[in-house]
Amino acid sequence: MMIQNHEKTETDSDAMTTGQKKFLRRQQLCKLYIFWSRILILAGFLLLWQVSSDFGWIDRFYFSSPIAIAQLFWHDITNMSLLSHIGITLLESGVSFLLIILFSVLIATFFWFYPSLGEMFEPFLIILNSLPKSALAPLIIVWLGTGPRTIILCGMSVGIFGCILNLYQSFAQTDPERLKLIETLGGTKLQTFTKVVFPGNIPTFISLSKVNIGLALVGVIIGEFLAGRKGLGYLIIYGSQVFKLDMVILSIVILCTIAMGIYGLLNLLEKKIS
Repeated sequence: MMIQNHEKTETDSDAMTTGQKKFLRRQQLCKLYIFWSRILILAGFLLLWQVSSDFGWIDRFYFSSPIAIAQLFWHDITNMSLLSHIGITLLESGVSFLLIILFSVLIATFFWFYPSLGEMFEPFLIILNSLPKSALAPLIIVWLGTGPRTIILCGMSVGIFGCILNLYQSFAQTDPERLKLIETLGGTKLQTFTKVVFPGNIPTFISLSKVNIGLALVGVIIGEFLAGRKGLGYLIIYGSQVFKLDMVILSIVILCTIAMGIYGLLNLLEKKIS
């Protein structure tokens, strides 16, 4: 009887293991299906775009074509002109993003330590976050002139107010039971923040970083539209003014690639931390 029960347990265990393997296999196949579907959709779009341009279904002057854009990309890469513009935009976006994160963490932390100040300034942050950031850019140019400082500040203005608000609200909504436990054990407010509040909000911090890297890039492009002499935003404006639409579309494609790459890096960071 005991031998039969033991054999039955082993059979159930083997069956469960087989089921788990089938489930994991289905998950892998699903991921591969999604990956290759995306590749096929992109390839189909590019093929349709090229064929439409070759057969005159769309005006090549306005819509260009994948081959023309690839040729322009290769030409600008070989003479190093495009790399300098990409580097400038990446540098300005990176600095804007880091300053957004730094100031947001500092200000949200300060508001958590002094909740009355947080409540006092919250309506003003909501108003500034609701304001169209393109309206601030001309003022920033008048105050600071043209140049990298202005562009970096434009990049910061797009994301910093929302980041402060979300981070402060996340800090304020930390599990009260954990806070009470630290207080019961005699922990100080600084220990409460460093041991419970900040570590508990790291997933929120990563999520906000995903959003703000894109917002910083948007703000930098707006700044380069108005005050830049280099960068992808400048290329977009210059290309539209002289009707070099190949240049405009190429710059937009590069911006999409940069945003996708940065988002992928943040996803990897999130997986490692979690």
